[in-house]
Amino acid sequence: MIYIENNYEKFKMQDEILNTIESAIEFALREEEVDFEYEVSVTLVHNEEIRNINKDNRGIDKATDVLSFPCIEYEEGKVFKELYDINSFDASYFDGDALVLGDIVLSLDKCKEQSEEYEHSFKRESAYLVIHSVLHLLGYDHMNEDDKKKMRKREEELLEALNIPRE
Repeated sequence: MIYIENNYEKFKMQDEILNTIESAIEFALREEEVDFEYEVSVTLVHNEEIRNINKDNRGIDKATDVLSFPCIEYEEGKVFKELYDINSFDASYFDGDALVLGDIVLSLDKCKEQSEEYEHSFKRESAYLVIHSVLHLLGYDHMNEDDKKKMRKREEELLEALNIPRE
């Protein structure tokens, strides 16, 4: 189950963007071998709200494009499909029958700014940021160069397979 909450009053819940977010999440999880019920929440915010969340949670007082809050811990350099299956978790990881993977906070302001900066569509940027965040929920990271290459490669593979390549 994917829950999407819009905390950005100026943003009207546009079906195309909501469908892009949902389909990107579903596709990434399927491709990453999460083949059971799951729960992911997405909160759509403006720059000031993500700045406050970033400051409160990471001690960084600036707006960012997307934040990921995984509910599962990973060994360094390992991702979900390398470590876990549905039987790896006790009841505390579930909401009913759904494995709770984590939360995504997406700044729609940054999404728009970056789509213009990189000269591609808002749809492409939102799909990229959501896939980036889902990969974080699944243990991918970019803190060192090897992990960054692995994550960037996987992001591009997923976007291309979704037929949302760079324009």
